[in-house]
Formats: sequence, structure tokens, C-alpha cells
Amino acid sequence: MLTIEESRNRILRRAYAELETGSVVNLGVGLPTALANLIDEDRSIHIHSENGILGVGPSPRSAEDSDPALINAGKQPVTLTPGGSFFDSATSFAMIRGGHIDVAVIGALQIDESGILANWLVPGENVLGVGGAMDLVTGAKRVLVVTTHCTKSGAPKIVKECTYPITATRPVDTIITERALFRRTGDGLQLAELGDGFSLESIYDSTDAEFEVSENIPVFA
Repeated sequence: MLTIEESRNRILRRAYAELETGSVVNLGVGLPTALANLIDEDRSIHIHSENGILGVGPSPRSAEDSDPALINAGKQPVTLTPGGSFFDSATSFAMIRGGHIDVAVIGALQIDESGILANWLVPGENVLGVGGAMDLVTGAKRVLVVTTHCTKSGAPKIVKECTYPITATRPVDTIITERALFRRTGDGLQLAELGDGFSLESIYDSTDAEFEVSENIPVFA
């Protein structure tokens, strides 16, 4: 069994491999944000933040390296890569809605078997609102979900039908958990890869949604 940290690191490593050199990528609040710490300068991946930054760098190494005025959309301190730029939030959302974001990497509470995402509200909990998630899922060229396979209580996050409020009507493209990688094909999900140490049977047991299985299933660690 993987620890929480091992699960997170596996998910992030596999997600990083999905990003193409030179692409513009938006990282959602939570687990996706940590992807900025993996970016290799040689790959020139440009991290976008909806509060008005293009060129988000890794987290500051220490409090002394942190600029309190330089934060991402999740209000976390960040750094800026060489050539990074600032702009107002209207311009930032115009980039999203105009289809200029190559990949949106986003977290999840639930994803249904057709790829519809719910990630902004747990019923009964107070939240500020959907934020930029609705725009990102709708406007990005590709949507990549990174999430643990199950909740802390062990309930599947990949479900037959979302019971939480959905984020957008557009389905996501790829789902990466510590146990599996799914790709949306046609109207449903296809299991494309298995996480090291997990069997196909264990994925069936921990996934409520129906899915197809690709003929050859590689393993990622």
C-alpha cells in the first residue's frame, strides 16, 4: 500500500509526462499546483494562473525567497520564471475562454463514467464558489484530472454518476490516479495504464464507473 506522499508523487510524475514541451498549462488548486515544482527549464512549459500570471515557477525555497505579492490563484506563494508576465484577471480569463490554454490540470471530487467532472462543492460545506474551474474545463484544449483513486473513507471517486454538483458539461480527457490512468474514448472511459502494484481486479473493485480495458496495459510507477 502506498503512503499519501507516495501516491501524490506517483500521480504528479505521471501527469508531468503528459505535458508537451512548449505548452501553456493551467494548474488547479490543490494537488495540481505541486506540478510546478517538477517543471524542467529545458522543456519550456509555461504555467498559467487565472489570477494573472504566465510563467509561474516552483514554490519559493524559503520564506526569505518568498514575495508576499506574488501568489497563484490558490493564494500560495510562487516564483516567476525568466520572461514571465503579469496581466489582469479579465485578460487571464480571455486566454482561457479563447482556447489558448493547452492543458488544464485539475483536481476532482468525482468523475462519472462519461468523463463529467465534479470538483468544486461538497454538499453541506461552505465554499466560495466554482472559481475558474468551470471556465478551465470548458475552455482548455485538453483537461487532465489528477486525484487519488478513492476518498479518505475509501469511497470510489470514479463513479457511475456524479452525486456532487458538476463543474461543466464538457467531459475531461484523461484521469490519473495512483492506481490507474483512464482516457476518455467515445462516450466512455478506457483503462489505459495500471499503477505499479495494482491489478485489474483491484481497479474493478475500487471503481464504480463502467469502463473498457485496452488490449495492452502498460504499468507506471
